[in-house]
Amino acid sequence: MATIPEMIEVEKKVILPPRLRAVPRKKPIRRPDKDYSQVLRFAIQTAFLLLNAAIGLQFYLFAHYFESGGQSLRVARPAGVDGWLPIGGIMNLKYFIETGNFPRVHPAAMLLLLAFLLISILFRKAFCGWLCPIGTISEGLWKLGRKLLRMNWRLPRWVDLALRSLKYILLGLFVYAVAGLSAAAIQAFLESPYGLVSDVKMLNFFRFMGSATAITLMVLAVLSVMIKNFWCRYLCPYGALMGLASLLSPTRIRRVPDWCIDCAKCAHACPALLAVDKSITVRSAECTACLECVAVCPAQGALRISIPTRRTIPPWALAAGIAAIFLGVVICAKLAGIWRTNIPDVVYFYLGPRAQQFVHP
Repeated sequence: MATIPEMIEVEKKVILPPRLRAVPRKKPIRRPDKDYSQVLRFAIQTAFLLLNAAIGLQFYLFAHYFESGGQSLRVARPAGVDGWLPIGGIMNLKYFIETGNFPRVHPAAMLLLLAFLLISILFRKAFCGWLCPIGTISEGLWKLGRKLLRMNWRLPRWVDLALRSLKYILLGLFVYAVAGLSAAAIQAFLESPYGLVSDVKMLNFFRFMGSATAITLMVLAVLSVMIKNFWCRYLCPYGALMGLASLLSPTRIRRVPDWCIDCAKCAHACPALLAVDKSITVRSAECTACLECVAVCPAQGALRISIPTRRTIPPWALAAGIAAIFLGVVICAKLAGIWRTNIPDVVYFYLGPRAQQFVHP
């Protein structure tokens, strides 16, 4: 005959529906190793940020030499500054596809665009999470906000979705404008006075910005302190392009439910606000392969970044792959003689000091 406690347990099983029954908590298998992915990522972010700062300083000295009439320090033009001309990169890519010829003006813009697209196709939107200097600054701002305000704001879902569409709209407008240009029109534009010194005009945007521009940048900075990656998440068309390319990537963040302890630390750590703890495979175009979710996961084998064969990609291999693509494109382009814009000094002496006079054709 059943005892009273046994009868009570049987009664519970009969009366309580499955969703109300107690679910035994999974016993975690603690990770034996310490995760160094964020240390490695921070090192690469810092190195690339410093590289861009050095390129900016060198280009300033280059432009100032011609503006001073040859009286200041003479330095070579850093071709890497073309990376700050993304529209020029898209135009040059269309010109190259249509003609099969490498562009003569700002070729590095196209080559860097191709390098970053290849990184995105192979390793998701890793350009944004590992290399982009604006992304690095944006990440620093929201982490500062988390320290100062003890939190970051999260917009309502309907507002978030509406704002996220803006970067794709901006990307669509740029692509539409370039798609309507013929190869001859692109060449004429890039070899016009405006196109030749578009890099100087970009420099002048920061050197001689007006009050409206300064206020806009300050507002974006404040919003980035309060909201994670405000510019990157809602307004960056370059990031939108990388995100679309990343949808082709075989690399994914993958969660193993049998080993997951449902602590949701991965979702709380995700800068892109993805529900990693509810997904088996993260497919979102917002994922930057930053590995913050993997770094905070306490359960052995529950979360990892891998290729379709389920083969895990170690953080060092991801970093090495990103670096190999970037450096490989740059080195090969230099060896092939297609990296630099070859504009005679006499042209820069004439156009450089007058850059602000030239308007978009």
